[in-house]
Amino acid sequence: MKYIVVLGDGMADEPLEQLGGKTPLEYAETPMMDRLAAKSEIGMAQTIPKGMKPGSDTANLAVLGYNPRQYYTGRSPLEALSIGVDMKDTDIAIRTNLVTLSEEEGIPYGERTILDHSSGEISTKDAAVLLDAVKGVFEDAVYQFYVGTSYRHLLIWNKGEVVELAAPHDHLGEKIGSYLPEDKKLAEMMEKSFAILNSHPINIERAKQGLNKANSLWFWGAGTRPALSSYQEKTGLKGAMISAVDLLKGIAVGAGMKVIEVEGANGGLHTNYEGKAQAAVDALLKDNCDFVYIHLEAPDEMGHQGSIERKITAIEYLDKRVVRPIVEAMEASGEEFRMLIMPDHPTPIRCRTHTSDPVPYLLYDSTKTVESKGLYCEKDAAKTGFLVKEGYHITEKLFGTYTE
Repeated sequence: MKYIVVLGDGMADEPLEQLGGKTPLEYAETPMMDRLAAKSEIGMAQTIPKGMKPGSDTANLAVLGYNPRQYYTGRSPLEALSIGVDMKDTDIAIRTNLVTLSEEEGIPYGERTILDHSSGEISTKDAAVLLDAVKGVFEDAVYQFYVGTSYRHLLIWNKGEVVELAAPHDHLGEKIGSYLPEDKKLAEMMEKSFAILNSHPINIERAKQGLNKANSLWFWGAGTRPALSSYQEKTGLKGAMISAVDLLKGIAVGAGMKVIEVEGANGGLHTNYEGKAQAAVDALLKDNCDFVYIHLEAPDEMGHQGSIERKITAIEYLDKRVVRPIVEAMEASGEEFRMLIMPDHPTPIRCRTHTSDPVPYLLYDSTKTVESKGLYCEKDAAKTGFLVKEGYHITEKLFGTYTE
């Protein structure tokens, strides 16, 4: 038996008046997931533990079967594993976004508004140049910067402390003064970065092209060195991760899973969907992997952007360009498989950030037929009455070891 997770980051949502009271998942044309839903178990899972913030970090740990309350030490340390930073026990890792702030002349930094947490999904190539510009001013024996992917980068603070920092995607459209770090040095670096980056040649050119500038650093997600147990020892399965996002790759590194890089995978709407699907099939049928986790970031990014149309497109791409080719290849191979399709958390268009509500899951088993009258969407999943109250048990459903 082979095991597959297709994770549509932030795919769950709320009913929208613009869609006739449907959610983007319910409204989207998803013929393959509709086909699977007719003979699958559908239900809801609470991936965010009560009292914890609704992040992709805690939620994806849960979907992989790791209790976030036990294993979570912060988001950035997981990303550090992916980047290849060997953290010391005294290091603090801090996510460093390149964000877009408003450019009014003559106003204090704290009066600026955050417009885009991703700087228009800036390329890694351009972001690396911009990060070099601030590294030359700020980097020393205490603060070290590392390039990640797209707008997502990393600061290592030697002998630092875990400080409370606001996530930029939680405050889009707001003035930033209330969300600046209390730590004076971190706040100073953010403010000075605006003067360095706003007039940088790359940002001048981006503005000419109608693109959002990457004109400020934004620090968040501080944490200490993580310690995940081996996935193979935990489950007895050889696992592989396919994702463009350092967070997911970092979780995989920490768990001793194989990390599969896919050319053209960028975490955006126009990622290499077909490449990810083929990489998953190859891992299962050629590389002797038992379990593969395919992570798609696009629905979450479109939710943060507040774009209903683009979020629907991201979901339709997931169905047509990832789920369909994987299912067809596995069926053609004759290999028995179980597939779990789900989001990690909702990213509702209404608020453009994550919430802690339960998410719908679809569990398909090629060897069984479960009669189901519903489609794969939030409404029909909730009607079934199936609820995984602690989300980190969801892979036990996938592996057939779940008990109430």
